[in-house]
Amino acid sequence: MNLELKSREYRRKILKYILKAKAGHTGGSLSCIDILNVLYNEVLNVNPANADAFDRDRYIQSKGHCVEALYVVLADKGFFPESDLETLCQYQSHYIGHPTRKIKGVEQNTGALGHGLPISAGVALAAKMDSLSYRVFTLLGDGELPEGSNWEAALSAAHYKLDNLCAIVDLNGLQITAPTTEVCNTEPLDKKFESFGWAVRHVDGHDIEALRAAFGALPFEKEKPSVIIAHTVKGKGVSFMENELKWHHGVPTEAQYKLAMAELESPLAPEGGI
Repeated sequence: MNLELKSREYRRKILKYILKAKAGHTGGSLSCIDILNVLYNEVLNVNPANADAFDRDRYIQSKGHCVEALYVVLADKGFFPESDLETLCQYQSHYIGHPTRKIKGVEQNTGALGHGLPISAGVALAAKMDSLSYRVFTLLGDGELPEGSNWEAALSAAHYKLDNLCAIVDLNGLQITAPTTEVCNTEPLDKKFESFGWAVRHVDGHDIEALRAAFGALPFEKEKPSVIIAHTVKGKGVSFMENELKWHHGVPTEAQYKLAMAELESPLAPEGGI
């Protein structure tokens, strides 16, 4: 499977459904989609057939506001018909602006920031206690890291030696009001996680091969939880959205949508980049 082409397809769909809904978190969904692409197409042992099996891998999206990225991937994997997304953010639709367990394939309700890592640590601990082999993955936004619940969970995960737990930080550097370093600086992030007992790896969050290599190396250290710090670009793939704060939850106009589609439908560069 050509995952570079798949990422372009996902980006087009994210913009399509955000435009139709007239709501959505565009920039963050575009920054994390390559991560979800590799996870669901090559890493996670979860699919519509085993979605209720005890030994399935779990993915919990802590940065729940970027649910559009998750929805398009789950639809592509067959958890529900893609036509369901035509109702995104409409009255009485289950497809709301944050993950809900009313949608097949969604493990946990999220959106209140700082909840995904604590839940994931608990689920990973349950696997250890029940002698089950499943792994737990959670995607964190860099803007939610000042929440203290993350660091309580980080301490607990290291204490219980949860090497079946992997957190991925979507480090795009921007949050709703300003750069993350101006709102509440969490750098040096790698040193903080290391001091809490985690094994850390940096990766280009838009490099498919680098993501494959990082996920393939899990756990990075035996008896330690792993964290992948994924360096990403908010609004990745659409030139006028990249690194622009206004696209945190911006909705494109029809004209902007056409410009974005033209960029995303252009041929891949020879090296296979996005």
